[in-house]
Amino acid sequence: MRRELLTLSIILGVVLAAFGATVLILNSTIYSASGYVGSYLDALGRGDVAGALELAATAQAPNGSDELLTLEAIAELTDVRLVGQVVDADGIHRVTFGYLANGIPGQSEFAVAAAGATFGLFSNWRFNTSPLGVVEVTVLNDRRFIANGLNLRVPEQGRAAPYLAFTPSALELCHETAYLQAKRVTVAVTESGRATTARVAVEPNENFVEQVQRQVDAYLDDCASQQLLLPTGCPFGQEIRNRVSTPPSWSISSYPIVTISPSAADEQWLVPRAAATARLVVGVQSLFDGTVSTFDEEVPFTVAYTIGLLANDELLVTPIP
Repeated sequence: MRRELLTLSIILGVVLAAFGATVLILNSTIYSASGYVGSYLDALGRGDVAGALELAATAQAPNGSDELLTLEAIAELTDVRLVGQVVDADGIHRVTFGYLANGIPGQSEFAVAAAGATFGLFSNWRFNTSPLGVVEVTVLNDRRFIANGLNLRVPEQGRAAPYLAFTPSALELCHETAYLQAKRVTVAVTESGRATTARVAVEPNENFVEQVQRQVDAYLDDCASQQLLLPTGCPFGQEIRNRVSTPPSWSISSYPIVTISPSAADEQWLVPRAAATARLVVGVQSLFDGTVSTFDEEVPFTVAYTIGLLANDELLVTPIP
């Protein structure tokens, strides 16, 4: 009997020792501070947005739009590895991981705090600082922009708008519409809880200038078709003191060269005042002696316009007096 009790005691001791060793191993790996952060990064690497957000929710998120907390905005994470871990005086674990985000080397630090234990054995953790970063996007001359293929709109052009983003993530911002464009801007979010700024400078593309030039030219040609000394609603005209003996004939000698500049108003652009010339040919009879002559002269004038961007890629070109 004593021998059997001794055997059972030895077996129980071995089991308890093995269990204790297992607990120690799990608490130093899966249930460690670095293991907690690793789970968050693993969720990002798998494209598990819901899982990453669930882990991130253990800390108060910064203020900002959640429109970039999507699968499209997650960088492709590879070669994820623990770089280092330190514990500060307040007991906060500062865990640093290295990685490749869309093939670009990066490194991020995460602040993690203890959050009790499961069954009194397995350590629980929470983010002390949110792993979500903030991208402050300023869109100049428009409100629309594209982020990793997502079509977004800031509340106000020219004013920074905060967007939440996973740390780490890599964003490519641009603007591509029928008449507008912006150079691509790459934003790397590597610091959790902090803001990264980005500016999308929208400008007219060649199609915009060409379309406006066509409309301006057509408008002036329509003005030139009016057989009046002062064509109605047109930027040019000529007063003549003598009697007109033939219908006035206008033609455009030189069209204004259209350039497009931003306007302070949303979805509106400007054509700055530009010079042009029209030619007027008309028969004139002198009121003094009745002689007949031909008035054939170049008449200079200037034009300026506002341009509204309407639905369905339509343009509203309005002359400025």
